[in-house]
Amino acid sequence: MPIDVAITRLPHGKDLPLPAYQSAQAAGLDLTAAVAAPVTLAPGDRAMIPTGLAIALPPGTEAQVRPRSGLAAKQGVTLLNSPGTIDADYRGEIQVILVNLGREPVIIERGMRIAQMVIAPVMQARWQEVAELPATARGDGGFGSTGVK
Repeated sequence: MPIDVAITRLPHGKDLPLPAYQSAQAAGLDLTAAVAAPVTLAPGDRAMIPTGLAIALPPGTEAQVRPRSGLAAKQGVTLLNSPGTIDADYRGEIQVILVNLGREPVIIERGMRIAQMVIAPVMQARWQEVAELPATARGDGGFGSTGVK
């Protein structure tokens, strides 16, 4: 079910397309690079890539910025803080922290689709401190405690 989200193109992103879904059932909107000149990411390098966009999300929502699967699988480029969270009260530019985990340099060019953004509902917690938590079958079993198969 679509929701209305206010969006502003910043001066350095005026000529770039708005984020868009690439298929009818897509969950994520593609974000593009609003770089003035190509940025070369050597293996192991990271860079903050601007999108030229700012948004005003409705209360009770967030935007999650996630890697693009093709860029990750084919070139080893992903996001360092994945998913990155854009809070409903943030009004600054959306920027994407890309990292090259591949073996070859990758060039980020203006207009390149670099990440995807998913708009999602948010619940805020209200802590209720208790002396003891309710029991479960798993208990306090941590990493790997439920087995492999």
